[in-house]
Order: sequence, then structure tokens, then C-alpha cells
Amino acid sequence: MKHDFPIFNQTINGYQFRYLDNASTSQKPQAVIDAMVDFYTTKNANIYRGTHVFAEGATQAYESARETVGQFIGARPDEIVFTSGCTESLNYVAAGWAISHIQPGDTIVVSALEHHANILPWQRIVEQKKAMLRIIPIHQDGTLNLANLNEIIAASTKLVSITHTSNALGTEVNLIPIVKRAHEVGALVCIDAAQSVAHKRIDVRALNCDFLAFSGHKLFGPTGIGVLYIKKDIQPQVEPYQVGGGMVFEVSWADSTYLQSVNRFEAGTPPIAQAIGLAAAITYLQTLDFEALAVHEAALCTVLMQGLEGISGTRILGPIDQLRQSGHIISFIMEDIHPHDVVAFLSDRGICVRAGNHCAQPLFTTLGLEGSVRASFAAYNTLEDVEFLLKSLSELVTLFKS
Repeated sequence: MKHDFPIFNQTINGYQFRYLDNASTSQKPQAVIDAMVDFYTTKNANIYRGTHVFAEGATQAYESARETVGQFIGARPDEIVFTSGCTESLNYVAAGWAISHIQPGDTIVVSALEHHANILPWQRIVEQKKAMLRIIPIHQDGTLNLANLNEIIAASTKLVSITHTSNALGTEVNLIPIVKRAHEVGALVCIDAAQSVAHKRIDVRALNCDFLAFSGHKLFGPTGIGVLYIKKDIQPQVEPYQVGGGMVFEVSWADSTYLQSVNRFEAGTPPIAQAIGLAAAITYLQTLDFEALAVHEAALCTVLMQGLEGISGTRILGPIDQLRQSGHIISFIMEDIHPHDVVAFLSDRGICVRAGNHCAQPLFTTLGLEGSVRASFAAYNTLEDVEFLLKSLSELVTLFKS
């Protein structure tokens, strides 16, 4: 499969390039690169406003991309809003819905696993609206502690915004009881699917969520493109995050009216080429067997964890049993070796992994750690990648002991 991704046709310091930082961003197949180059070289024009053949062609390609995304997550095309990424999608929910629906004394609920992008917007809202932020805690193994869920998600709760899969520990969250409880008290549910959408089938109807956000660049697509699913029934409650050209029906000096279609949520020139690239990435991703992909990635996790257990002074974070069954992210620390030193050593051998708190600083504070080393897999990763990673880590430990 790596032959579909031109970036792997290179070496680093004479070593084969091995990319294990997919939770940060994924590499791009030639099909995505070709789709974007083709748009810029044969179809480039702005959408909607023009009536010439290029504008009409660009508009058709852009709306076709919206249909592709909708089908991918089980949504209608008119429930798909293109943004710049998952971060903007979450901020859209905050600025377009929460700011006008959260009142003093209300609560917003998140979990202890969240990425900063799913913390900061809600901190701003609760500060502005004199509301409260409640946290679903975790067990020591990194799974959510739902023992007091009915007290945390209570009558005052208006929004639950929760990750589907932790970017730092790889924990997959069981959303069913959380969504059920949220809707029992009349709260809306927003799901951060940035780390799950490239690894498992997402069906927004089955999840029964009200909002769902993800980025294109983590599922083989380009940067600068994200998706916000807004359930059709609640769209009248959402105000446009930005206003300007393209999203208006009529403008006068005194007043303006907005389009009633999903286009009212996309002001200005949207990420046209990026949307086309995202559609190409999804088309490529859909050629994969997701069940087989899950088995493959979990097998890589299992081999990596087994190897790490044999390296002196290494501690694996997160729910080990769950990661063996359905994981694609492994986070670990090495005794007396700083995570940044681990990454620098591996980088010299052509291996890309990540070090730090992975934009989840409150989580690592809870764990009593400053950060970790994180290896994260995608469909193109192989057993050889894992074996070479383990061999290199063993060499690193030997060097530090000498």
C-alpha cells in the first residue's frame, strides 16, 4: 500500500522512511495529490458566483465533494459544513450555537481525555456566560469513569462535547451511555471524531449525535479542510460563525437575510481544492476493508506493546486490553530518557513519532506526567515498521546505559 504514497519513496540518513505519527497528520496518496493538481490545472474557478463553464464545473465538483463526505458518515449533503479543520468546527459550535444557548448556571460537559481544541472553546463560553464546565473523570488505565455520569450530566447540562478516541492515549470512548444520558436531560451532543474517522466506520445516525467534527488531513486528505456535521433538525438554532459573501440571500444598507441552505454556514470563498482533495481521500479510504484495517492496526499495537514490555524501564499508557483489540495509538514513557530525546534519536533513523503532551495537558497533569512518546498507525504501516522501531528503542536504551 505504501506505493500509493509518493512520500515513502525516500530515505533519511540512509534509512527507509517510516512514518508513525498519523495521529498528528497522515500522508497523502497520489490520488489526492492528482485530484488537487487536476483542479488547479484544468478547472480552477470560484464557485456559485459565476455562470461561465469553469465556475459551474468548480461548483459541481465542490458540491459533489459535500455529497461524498455526507455518504461517508451517514449524513445528508445538506448537513455537511466545510471548515478549515476540526478546531474550527468545534469553535463553530461554540460561536454559532453555544454562545446564544448557554445561560448563567448552565453546564457544558467534556471528558478528562480531551484535546485542547475540545476544551478551550468551552472555557471561553463558560467564562463569557457565567456557566460551568464539568469533567467526566478517567480511571487509572485511561478509560472513562462513568460511575457518576447521571450527576455530571444533569438538568443544567446543555451541551456534551466529547472525543470519540483519545489522541493521547488511544482510548476509544463508549459513546452510547453518554449520548443517551445527554438527550435524557435535553442536552445536545458534539463528537470530536478527529482520531476515529480514518479508522472505523462512522454513522452519525447510529451515534445519534447533534454535531460531529473532524479534519481532512488525518484521513489522507489535505490540510486546511475540516467537516462539521450539523443535524438538519437543529440547524435553525445555529447562527453563522462568519458572515460575508456567498452565504447571503439579500443585502441592503439596512438589513441582510441569509440563505436557508447549508451554504449559509460557509462565508467567503471556501476551501474548494481542499474539499475536492478530501473527497478523493475518502474515495481512496473507502476502497479499504475497515474491519480488516482495525484488525491490522490492533495487531501492530499488540506487537509494539509486547516489544515495549521487554524493554527495561518502559511504561505503556492507556487501556492495554482495549488497544490490543481495536487500537491504533500507543503512548509510552521510558525511564530516565526524555520523550524529546527518544524522538530525536528515532528521527535520525528515519522513524517519525511524536513527543510531548499531545495538546492534552490537563490529561497528563491528571496522570502526573509531563508527556509521552506516541506512535500512531495508519493503513500503510507494516510489521517491519514496528520491528525496526523496537530495535531502535532497544539500541537507545543500551546507549543510555553505557
